[in-house]
Amino acid sequence: MLAGLALGLSDVNDAGGIDGRPLELVVRDTAADPQKAAAAVDELADLGVAALVGEYHSVVARSAAARADALGLPYLCSSAVLDALTEQPTDWVARLSPPQSRGWRIYADFLLSAGHTRIAVATQPSVYWATGTRILQDYVASHGGAVIALDITTLTPTDVCDELVANQATALLLLVGIPDPAVPIVKAVRGDQRLAGTLIGAPAGQPEFTEWARLLGDDGAAIPFLRYLPEHLTPLGTRVEKTLNGTPSFVAYEGYDAIAVLAEVLRTGQSWPQVSVAGTRGQISFSRTEGISVWQWTWPPVQVVDRDPADPANFRILHTG
Repeated sequence: MLAGLALGLSDVNDAGGIDGRPLELVVRDTAADPQKAAAAVDELADLGVAALVGEYHSVVARSAAARADALGLPYLCSSAVLDALTEQPTDWVARLSPPQSRGWRIYADFLLSAGHTRIAVATQPSVYWATGTRILQDYVASHGGAVIALDITTLTPTDVCDELVANQATALLLLVGIPDPAVPIVKAVRGDQRLAGTLIGAPAGQPEFTEWARLLGDDGAAIPFLRYLPEHLTPLGTRVEKTLNGTPSFVAYEGYDAIAVLAEVLRTGQSWPQVSVAGTRGQISFSRTEGISVWQWTWPPVQVVDRDPADPANFRILHTG
């Protein structure tokens, strides 16, 4: 994300900045902590920042969005997907990433189309994981299937394997953090001969991380996850890809696009629904969407991908939405 933000900032300043004044990126690390996020927003507001961008973790972004809304500080959330980013509708907050309800239903479509109607989810206590579980349960049930929630706080990886067999689940989704408990669960399922045909999935995108590939090697391949890229980047996206040396995470494009949109807002004085910006992944504009309290890009591209078993450094596109 920082790489994308920094490149976007450099491009804006190379083009003359905002009315001849350069943009400056002031970074604070929220450390995936909602309280630290709220404190960071207060600190940045005291410094006189023009707007906020960023944040990857949904629960942390919700804390930042609530504080930005209370202070009347524009906030463009680049990468967090929790639908209820703010408690009430707000004009101060906009979002580039798709809401969880959209992305995870597309993921459920992928599972159903592959014949998975009995799906287990290994989950930890979190509003993000709980919301994801509920989205999957409701959507799969509406198509005649079932989603079984497994509470990882009470189960060992071996217990998870036993539960998959007992429930006749053909897919296990990892709604948990990395490296623990995700990595031990993957190793246990991969090593259990009873589960040789079981699909492991991770809709939240954990297999995108280089740490995932390093810790799991071949065991980390063929685990589908969500990412927010089109089949083909725009010409701008292709240039950003080359500048960032290879194949950056989709989060880098979200960071770049956040700066491009914010620069247009600052340059023109327009509000979120008035702007239309050519981004790395398509034309970006914002609208109100049912059930979403912030201005939402409708819609960023969504893919289900996995690491290729033949070459885990490469990704295969399995499904789009």
